[in-house]
Parts: sequence; structure tokens; C-alpha cells
Amino acid sequence: MSASLAPECNEVKEKYDTCFLKWYSESRSLAMTLVAELLNDLPEYLRGNSSTDECEPLFKQYRSCLTKALKDKGIDSMLAETREGTAETDAEHLRR
Repeated sequence: MSASLAPECNEVKEKYDTCFLKWYSESRSLAMTLVAELLNDLPEYLRGNSSTDECEPLFKQYRSCLTKALKDKGIDSMLAETREGTAETDAEHLRR
């Protein structure tokens, strides 16, 4: 796993990455799902025992940490300006 853009967010990013990779590995393959179904051993989320957003709280913590770090470093305003400057270009590409 890679480090966060903000070192102070590394711990929560690692927790989120671990959660996401676990979820992804359990759900990535239709073949695995079909075999699991035949064996009555479906991944937790397919049995209804878990949701696909089980990692969402960790993602929100990481996003909050990263947003604060970007703001503290003054990078958030540069991102906003860049997004504003490319809004028309993005809209043009979406119309195609």
C-alpha cells in the first residue's frame, strides 16, 4: 500500500486500504461467487450479513484528514481554482 499525500493521514489510509482490499478480494470474481454459492459459502455482503459500505466510515475519516491537511498547506484553494478552470472542458467531454 502506498503512503498518503499527508503523512499524518497514513494510519487511517492504511486502515481504509486494508478494508477496501478485503472487500474487493471477496467480491472481485463472478467465478468465485458462483463456486461459493454452490458451496453455500457466499461472501458476507452477498449473504446480507454485511453491506458494501462497510469501509465508508474509514473512507470518510481519511477524506476528512486529507481535506484538512490540504487546507492547512493551502493546496485546497489551488485545487478549487484548477477545477473551476477545467469545468467547461469537462462539460464538453461529457457531451460527446
